[in-house]
Amino acid sequence: MKEDFLHHVWQHKKFAVTKLQTTTGESIQILNSGQFLQLAGPDFFNAQLVIGNQKWAGNIEIHLKSSDWYLHQHEKDAAYDSVILHVVWEYDTPVFRENNTEIPTVELKKYVPLEEVHKYQSLVATKTWIYCENQIAQIPSFVFDHWLTRLYFERLERKSAEIEKLLSDSNNDWEAVLFCMLAKNFGLNTNGLAFLYMAKGIPFSVIRKEAFSLEKLEALFFGQANMLSYDFQDQYAKNLSQEYDYLAHKYNLKEKDYASVAFFKHRPDNFPTIRLAQLAALYHKEHNLFSKLMQTSTLSDLYSLFNVSVSEYWDTHYNFDKISSKKRKKISTSFIDLLILNTIVPLKFAYDKFRNQANEETLLSIVEAIPSEKNAIIQKFKEIGVISTSAFESQALLQLKNEYCEAKKCLQCAIGLQLLKK
Repeated sequence: MKEDFLHHVWQHKKFAVTKLQTTTGESIQILNSGQFLQLAGPDFFNAQLVIGNQKWAGNIEIHLKSSDWYLHQHEKDAAYDSVILHVVWEYDTPVFRENNTEIPTVELKKYVPLEEVHKYQSLVATKTWIYCENQIAQIPSFVFDHWLTRLYFERLERKSAEIEKLLSDSNNDWEAVLFCMLAKNFGLNTNGLAFLYMAKGIPFSVIRKEAFSLEKLEALFFGQANMLSYDFQDQYAKNLSQEYDYLAHKYNLKEKDYASVAFFKHRPDNFPTIRLAQLAALYHKEHNLFSKLMQTSTLSDLYSLFNVSVSEYWDTHYNFDKISSKKRKKISTSFIDLLILNTIVPLKFAYDKFRNQANEETLLSIVEAIPSEKNAIIQKFKEIGVISTSAFESQALLQLKNEYCEAKKCLQCAIGLQLLKK
C-alpha cells in the first residue's frame, strides 16, 4: 500500500461516502474533498466537511498510518495547523494540534471496497518492463490519444524551462539561445555538453560579426571546443589554429578546461569534426536564423533552411591531417528531424509562450509529419502492442516511460486511471 493510492481513493471518492465516520464515531459529510495540488504542505487544500454537527473548511492530510504525522514532524510545522481531517489507512495513534485538541481522523480501510484494493495491486504488480504492459494495448483509443497529446506538451513544457534559463543567461537574446541549443544537439548525447560549453564560450555578437567568413566560424568553433591545440601537418588546420589565436585575442575569449570531444563509437558522419563543420556552414549560410525559423510553419521549409554542406576541406576529411575519399557531407534529413524535435519545435513553443500566443496546431502538424523515432523504448512499446507512427507519438511515449512509468506514477497517468475503472 502506498500513499498515492490513498490520494487516488480520496480524490475520486472510491469509498463508502455515506458511511464515513471519524475514529471517535462522528459522521463525516463531504461537501468538497479539496484540491490535490501536490505542493509542500497538506495533501488536499480548501476542503469543506461537516463533522458531526460542525461545518469545517480547511485542509486534509493523508498518511498510511496516523503515527506518520509525528514521523514526518508535522506537529512542528505551522503549515499543518489548518488540517481539519487526518485521512489514514491504519489508525495506530491519535494526533493532536498545538492547542492539544485532537485532529479528527478517518481510518479509510474500513470504507474502501476490496475490489478497489485488488485492482490497484494488480496494476502495480511487478512486471518485466512497465506495470501495465499486459493491459496498455486495451486502452480505448480516445483515452490514449488524448493522453499522448497531453504527454507531448508536458515534454515541451519541460524543455521550455531549460530554454528560459538560457534566455535569462543571454539577456533575452533568442538568437543566442538558438545557437546554444543547436550546438548541444549537433553534439548528440556524447558531445552535447562539450558543444554547449563551446557555444556559451562565444558571445553571439561575435558570431554575428564573423558569420560572413566560413573559415573564421570554423576557427571559432573548433578552437573553443579544444580541437586546435595540436601540432598539425596540413595547412588548413594550421590556418584555423592561427585564425583562432587571432580571434581569441581580438574578442578576449577565455580558454576552456572542459572535457575533450569524443570520437569513440561514432559513425564517421557523426564525428564531432563533421558536426561542427556543418554547424559553421549553417551559420555562414543563414543569417538571422532564429527569425527565419520562427516564420516557418511547414516541415519542407525547415528542411530548406538546414540544407547546407560543409566546406570543401571536409569533403575529403573526417579528421584533421587524414585524407579520406571524397564525399559531400550535407546535413541528412534524419539528422534535421532530430534538430527539429529537440531544438526547433521546443524553441517555437517557448517563444509563443513568451509572447502569450498559442500555435499548438502548427507544432503538432510538424511533428506528426516526421517519422517515429527508433530507439529501445519505442521498440519495447511496439512489442507490447503500442505502435508509434510519428515523432509526435514517439516523443509522447518517451515522456510516458521516463516521467510516469519509471517514477511509478500510475495513479497520475490516464492509462492507470482507466485500468482502475475496469
